[in-house]
Amino acid sequence: MVRSLTIVDRIAAPAAELRVLAVLFVTALTAALSQVSFPLPFTPVPFTLQPMVVLLGGAALGARLGATSQILYLMLGVTGLPVFAHAPELPQGILRLIGPSGGYLMAYPLAALVTGWLAERGLDRQLLSSVVAMAAGLGVVFGGGALWLAKDIGLPAALAVGVYPFLLVDVLKIAASAIVLPVTWRWLRP
Repeated sequence: MVRSLTIVDRIAAPAAELRVLAVLFVTALTAALSQVSFPLPFTPVPFTLQPMVVLLGGAALGARLGATSQILYLMLGVTGLPVFAHAPELPQGILRLIGPSGGYLMAYPLAALVTGWLAERGLDRQLLSSVVAMAAGLGVVFGGGALWLAKDIGLPAALAVGVYPFLLVDVLKIAASAIVLPVTWRWLRP
């Protein structure tokens, strides 16, 4: 498939400054929504809204810029800035990447890349294909998180505490995110 324009391509066309601002905006939004975090008593992984931003940002920015926004987010977190979700067992900083949420966090750039790559092929234009793009990105996040947890507790337990409890809510987040993309494209058409 040939690369299509992304939402940021359409809005920022020749302006490199707008692309940089869009990347910074998605990075900041990822950090902000990580603060909307709810610990769950049966899992070491909190519920957050940031995967929705990772996927939407990847689709809107495209593969390269979407991944860049998430790499920048991780870099800010590694330096100790309070951009990661609240976790009483670990301080902010690089230790978060080795904690229970580390696999999810480290999967964000790849999830944004996958979702962005699919959006660059036009999968963000229609509701059903947008759901596919979002689900693929979420699969990367869940895969990274589950594999990371599995190294300590085994895959069945990792799925039980790191994937299954989040599936229903994340399907709803995918549906909401998937609606945004085609609606935005309709709005951007001349």
